[in-house]
Amino acid sequence: MMVKGRKIGFGITGSHCTYDQVFPILEILVEREADVIPVVSFTVQKTDTRFGEAQRHLERFEAITGHKPVTTIEAAEKFGPANPVDCMVVAPLTGNSLSKLANAITDTPVLMATKATLRNQGPVVLAISTNDALGLNGTNLMRLMATKGIFFVPFGQDQPFSKPNSLVAKMDFLPDTIEAALQMKQFQPVITTY
Repeated sequence: MMVKGRKIGFGITGSHCTYDQVFPILEILVEREADVIPVVSFTVQKTDTRFGEAQRHLERFEAITGHKPVTTIEAAEKFGPANPVDCMVVAPLTGNSLSKLANAITDTPVLMATKATLRNQGPVVLAISTNDALGLNGTNLMRLMATKGIFFVPFGQDQPFSKPNSLVAKMDFLPDTIEAALQMKQFQPVITTY
């Protein structure tokens, strides 16, 4: 297992409906003896939804990983040369954060940790969850797919008839994608069916 003993930054953005798929992946990574450091966007920190309360999500991230989530841009900046990670994961990655990352905007802890990892030329793994990946965000998706050091969890159209522009990563492929990314390879096939 390539993740054993590796420091994995794990960014979580505001696709609240996806968290139930993310928690088991965090548990798998910890079981495989990765040192997982959660990093959360401001939306994750403050927004209560029908999918759960923000505080409870933060507590669960800490309970699984053994680390308090990184909650500030200043703390996330340390993922640069001062305290690098072996791989930075963002799962789920919303369309909003996708567009900001593609345009070099770093206004959340998750985006700063991701930028810091790219600065170190470390691998970044993205698990998209957005209703507009095949709409206005399509150009941003393609820009990131063509960026060296960025790797995608295989994704597909989760609801092609009711939400034809939506793409969502298949979280079950996240551990394999991280393993491949640590070798600077894209886990394939990157486009899959739901």
